[in-house]
Amino acid sequence: MKLLRLLPALALCAYSYQTSAQTNKVEVPDWALPGSPTHKQVPPPLDFHRPARTENTSIGIFKGQSDVGSALVPGSSGYDASSKKYTIVSAGYNVWYQRDEFRYIWKKMSGDVSLATDVSFPDTAGYDDRKAMIIIRQSLDDDAKEAVVALHGGGLMHLAWRPETNQMMKEVRVNRKNGHSVSNPGDSLDIGMAQRIGLEKHGDSFSVFVSMQGEPMHQVGGPIQLHIDGPFYVGLGFCSHLPAKTDVTVLSNVVLANAAGKVK
Repeated sequence: MKLLRLLPALALCAYSYQTSAQTNKVEVPDWALPGSPTHKQVPPPLDFHRPARTENTSIGIFKGQSDVGSALVPGSSGYDASSKKYTIVSAGYNVWYQRDEFRYIWKKMSGDVSLATDVSFPDTAGYDDRKAMIIIRQSLDDDAKEAVVALHGGGLMHLAWRPETNQMMKEVRVNRKNGHSVSNPGDSLDIGMAQRIGLEKHGDSFSVFVSMQGEPMHQVGGPIQLHIDGPFYVGLGFCSHLPAKTDVTVLSNVVLANAAGKVK
């Protein structure tokens, strides 16, 4: 069944993603181009999927590494044991709509989970929509059910989730205005840059936590409801939001516990 599911995607790849022998440049279809004043990014075709590229090798506290959705440019991950910092390099058109492209370092878990990390973007001039993420997802398929806390390069932070396989994402945006953090479905990016983000899974409830400037982590807004069967994948991810160009995030002071109430 999996092979049959991938056949339309392989056919679409043949004409959607091509390398020009004359220019040695990857040709990117319009749907994958990032949004701009002159271009609107749109969802990919419903039958477009690519299997993950996975390395079953440990990295720090995590047990595997994957390019979910197999972005046009392969990603990489590194871990500095002395500083306990994770570096994730990734291209990828988006983590949104009904499929994702991002670099993921992960561990399989079941039950309740608390995960938190400091976030930094070494290239301060990178794309505003790049996303450093905490992700709990059902599988490594590009269209898997998942819950994501994402911090964008421009400061936007959200809790997003895919309710069912191959469905569009939903979100609650976390904005910070006038010194207060509020849950807000609006489009403002004027929220400042969080220093630390967290995600808690308590049964089927998923909650987002934040520390803007080093204050104790605190929950923002109410939880969303999503059922994911165990075992599932828990980890850190990054997407440049540029289909054929990589960027970098550094994630540090990672806390991972197989229990709720441990985000700190």
